[in-house]
Amino acid sequence: MLRVAAVALALSLGAGSASAQSMRAFTTFRQLHGETRLQADLDYRAGGLRVAPGRSTELYRMDASYDEDRYLPTSAFDAARGAVSLGLRPAGEGGLRVVSQRQLRQDANVAFSPAVDLTLDIALGAVDADLELGGLSLSQLSMQAGASQAVIRFSQPNRSRCRGADITAGAAEVTVLGLGNSRCDRIDFEGGMGKVTLDFGGAWSSSSRATVRMAMGELTLRLPRRVGVRLTLDRFFASFDPAGLVRTADSFQSPGYERAERHLDIDVTTAVGGVRVEWVDGARVKRDGMSP
Repeated sequence: MLRVAAVALALSLGAGSASAQSMRAFTTFRQLHGETRLQADLDYRAGGLRVAPGRSTELYRMDASYDEDRYLPTSAFDAARGAVSLGLRPAGEGGLRVVSQRQLRQDANVAFSPAVDLTLDIALGAVDADLELGGLSLSQLSMQAGASQAVIRFSQPNRSRCRGADITAGAAEVTVLGLGNSRCDRIDFEGGMGKVTLDFGGAWSSSSRATVRMAMGELTLRLPRRVGVRLTLDRFFASFDPAGLVRTADSFQSPGYERAERHLDIDVTTAVGGVRVEWVDGARVKRDGMSP
């Protein structure tokens, strides 16, 4: 009887804790006051995240719904540095809570002005992320993804030249769409294990170089027909289907690589898994990542 009573009491306390949980809304933004540059650090630990271009008159905005018992929103603007820190961080060492999926679901919408030169640093935890970066004035991108499912889109051309994009993923599923619209001189991707799709469709106003390192997993490269492509591959137990690339002495190239006006050079290093090549046409990028 005492054991039954103890279990009943524990269940009762757990139910009370769950019913006490509440979601809180949070909004932060700053009007544009002549700023031309912004260094944005976005640290988001759990939930759903969407990033997109916002109003030209607002430097940044974040609208979030969060579990106030477990997380705290962050918003700190440094006018002297032209920098902002945004996100959701854990509010201590709270334990696991048994509640419905709807109650636990946190969401945030983050927007940046397309009118300012943007350096963006993103850190993701256990996050379902949809990042629309096309149409921004993105000069530098750095992203670290943990156990995340992330889609990064450049659905329209970047408004400025991008020095580089550095993306690191752990045990994650990452899809990057429309890299030809990113206008990045350099693209570096490093993955631990998971499923990765790199789509290089887009407008392609300049040449670019990409470095891809995968420890274990499946890598799909969607290559543009309108650009000269050269791929060098260092693989251990990974399979590879060149699918339209021509083997040369030290690389695989698309037909007419030397005569192409713009070039995409890709260096791939992978250990275990597979590398698949697909081809895309046109400059527009659909939401499914395939050009029309």
